[in-house]
Amino acid sequence: MSESNLPTSTETDDQRRQLVQQTREVWEQNAAFWDERLGEGDEFQKRLVIPTVEGLLAPGPGERILEIACGNGSFARRLAGHGAEVVATDYSETFIARARKRTQPTGRRVDFRVVDATDERALLELGTREFDAAVCNMSLSDMASIEPLFWAIPRLLKTSGRFVFTIMHPCFNHGGSRFVAEEESCNDGLRTRHALRVDNYLDVPDGRGVTAEGQPASHFTFHRPLSEILNAAFNAGLVLDGVAEPAYPDGSGSTHMLSWGNLPNIPPVFAARFRPSGSVVR
Repeated sequence: MSESNLPTSTETDDQRRQLVQQTREVWEQNAAFWDERLGEGDEFQKRLVIPTVEGLLAPGPGERILEIACGNGSFARRLAGHGAEVVATDYSETFIARARKRTQPTGRRVDFRVVDATDERALLELGTREFDAAVCNMSLSDMASIEPLFWAIPRLLKTSGRFVFTIMHPCFNHGGSRFVAEEESCNDGLRTRHALRVDNYLDVPDGRGVTAEGQPASHFTFHRPLSEILNAAFNAGLVLDGVAEPAYPDGSGSTHMLSWGNLPNIPPVFAARFRPSGSVVR
């Protein structure tokens, strides 16, 4: 459940900065919990997110890759395993400390840094035209503002670079959607039909909620329709050249009545790849 108590579109810059600080404080509280829960990736990430990102990103040895909102560094370590030179950032100091601790025994070299992805200037201090690729996994909905990141990306990337992000699918996987399970009588007995009910999409209010039982603090969630996210990228001079909508394969099922594993034709994740157009002057 979530509660809408966030600043509106008429908020001031001070309110937005305060909201960014509040989101950071929440993730400082939650970082240890999620590090221990996810480790090197849960089943959702390993089956849907990671294969999709690696397919679109196609990381290569010797490439310099930037990861935004890296969490405990699990994907950064995978990129380093592909032979990439990785700079991985997060605005949670606890996450970065845990990422370094997890990475050290692996022998993989990742440059972890504390950077706020809603601060365009801080992002650009990472270096202009230095990265072959950038990636942001499942984190845009945790950011109070995404425009600074999109404006920074074309200047962080080399002219031939690419940027890939994954998000909970904004059309299906948000606070206005609900799992539905209905039982019906058939010739061979009772059968359960699984579906997804979406009763809002364009105006799902931002709010706070928990994703897993035991999470120390409810986190902020910022829903944005697909058009808002894509237009933020286009306005920054990024060109879309690849998308993916991964879903669980048919027959995977789930012992849990309300699960994405029971909905093989509805993707819970949206992924996109962009390249700089070089035509936008700000």
